[in-house]
Amino acid sequence: MTSTVENSMTLEEQIIQDRRYLHQNPELGFDLPNTQRFIQRRLDEIGIDHRPCGKVPDEVRKKYARAGFAEQANCTGVIATIGSGSPCILLRADMDALPIEEEVESEFKSTKPGHMHACGHDSHVAMLLGAAQILKDQEAELQGTVKLFFQPGEEWGYGSKLMIDDGALENPKVDAAFGIHIMPDQEAGTLSVTKGTITQAMDSYIVDIKGYGGHSSQPHKTIDANMIMNQLYTSLNLLMTRESDPKQNVTFSVGSMSGGTVTNVIPERAVLSGNMRSFDQATRDHLCERIPEMIDHVVKAWRGEYTITEFHTPTTYNDPTFVDQISGSLATVMGSENIVDLGAINGSEDFSYISQSVPSAFVILGTGKEGEAPVHNPRMIQDESIFKYGAELHAKVAMDWLKSQHK
Repeated sequence: MTSTVENSMTLEEQIIQDRRYLHQNPELGFDLPNTQRFIQRRLDEIGIDHRPCGKVPDEVRKKYARAGFAEQANCTGVIATIGSGSPCILLRADMDALPIEEEVESEFKSTKPGHMHACGHDSHVAMLLGAAQILKDQEAELQGTVKLFFQPGEEWGYGSKLMIDDGALENPKVDAAFGIHIMPDQEAGTLSVTKGTITQAMDSYIVDIKGYGGHSSQPHKTIDANMIMNQLYTSLNLLMTRESDPKQNVTFSVGSMSGGTVTNVIPERAVLSGNMRSFDQATRDHLCERIPEMIDHVVKAWRGEYTITEFHTPTTYNDPTFVDQISGSLATVMGSENIVDLGAINGSEDFSYISQSVPSAFVILGTGKEGEAPVHNPRMIQDESIFKYGAELHAKVAMDWLKSQHK
């Protein structure tokens, strides 16, 4: 690998310092006021214009509260711009943490009990801030605009959508987008680049079932919400086995079922929460139509009533043409021998909302080695020496692509 930054040592120290501060101060969800202030302060120090971005509509706030997430009315995204004119490329970093108790002892261990940057979003922010410094130093050479997109709420699957709905892809209009995700169980210094679909869609359903409660000795006088819930569990799982092609790798999992309090009372209410993951759009479209139908028919067959709370995150798609356009830049920073294709990821990512809007590339940067603790693990660690390459990737891709597209 080669370094494209003259003062790479100073840059690396700043990236690590920024990452460690964020790691010590994790925040969850859409509302990350301290993280937002930190990013804004660093952008001010670099001399980059920025603005807050993102709003949480009341119906979205209520939906997430119903799902058991913390009540949050604010979306603390940040948009910053470097350069001017067209074309415009967006560089993205997510910035929220997870409700996990960190088990790694270090000088920068999380100071918030039950909160941890266990998905690397602290390093994503630090790498993009590093890229911001590189790009600002070379702003006179930019042949267009670079838009920096710092977003909360990725772990909630909707933060990027809130920012897009607040105009993040406009003024100036974004023409392409690039994002990086670290992977602590991928060999440090390798970069996985995949064309086409790179992450799964995630479609979640919370079904509130209402029956009619009563004594366990008189089931004929009741509408058993627990029985309906169990029928629904079986029917939804069977649906995947009969209406999706086995080659399409669709999963459906019920993560939570609750109903009742004691053995001799047939409950009036029950709740089932399920989650579908898929790669193929046609398969997803069919099942997203059939799941509500199945819920409706099963519940009503047993004379119950219901409401559904739904959450949907689409697949992330790497535009093949855009990937080809930036492949030389990726190889310049990482070395062609370190570019690999590890295929699509069995997980979801709300960069998907960006990739569904503009030609995009989402690449995976290895920061560890096979067998290390993966993301979302309380013992996750990373090789901090790799972070400077993430900053350089952002900067190199942006500068080269703008130059290639400038008219």
